[in-house]
Amino acid sequence: MRKREFKNHTFVICAYKKSEYLEECIISLKNQTIKSNIIICTSTPNTYIKNLALKYNLKLYIRKEKSSIQEDWNFAISKCKTDLVTIAHQDDIYHKEYLENIIKKSTGKELIIFTEQLYYIDGKPIKDKNIIIKKLIKLPLKTSLRNIRFIRKLTLAFGNTINCPSVTYNLELLSQPIFTSDLDYCLDWDTFLKIYSYKGKIGYIDIPLIYFRIHDGATSKEYVNNNKRYKEDKIMFNKFWPKWITKIIMKFYIKCYNIYNHK
Repeated sequence: MRKREFKNHTFVICAYKKSEYLEECIISLKNQTIKSNIIICTSTPNTYIKNLALKYNLKLYIRKEKSSIQEDWNFAISKCKTDLVTIAHQDDIYHKEYLENIIKKSTGKELIIFTEQLYYIDGKPIKDKNIIIKKLIKLPLKTSLRNIRFIRKLTLAFGNTINCPSVTYNLELLSQPIFTSDLDYCLDWDTFLKIYSYKGKIGYIDIPLIYFRIHDGATSKEYVNNNKRYKEDKIMFNKFWPKWITKIIMKFYIKCYNIYNHK
């Protein structure tokens, strides 16, 4: 049976260097129950990425400037010709019904729609306690309170509760460039705070439809090890709280970094 197609959505994969997990990500997007557009963007062109694009008949766009997470993401979005866009991270895996659920949730009036996640470690999904805590913080988003700007911003006041690659952006409602943060690691958290301040709706799907891979080569782990995540997390918390409260929160929040040392 031929898959149903949805032409107003694009998965744009941001590929970097030679990730051994890129092909697995591509396959998970190809295996969606509803077919949509898939493209690849990179600022580190190489034969490995080019060959995978050729193998799966995907358009490849190359950004010639120096690699930058923020500018790479903005470039990737600029290459999409649909209203709905999901920035797929090359290491992650999407549940086959991710897009189907996004489409069911979409009314065309949501600024963003996002789902829950599971960590993916050593080839299997794991529901870590961090995910459970974040899900509890997001309980108001399951109700009509999610469209009250103060309430939804409050769900970001105790940490970044949104998994970036799980987000679908509505470009018809969001001005570009979407990412305009001064931060490197926390630019997604900062961006979601900005989007939550806009007048408009959001969509939240409280089931895990993406597997966020934890591995030694992950950029997230690099930022934990070089202490840059800690510094930027403090900057973000200071946007919500007095510095003395931020110090207290950070004593507990840094425990979530332990997931990157999972054995």
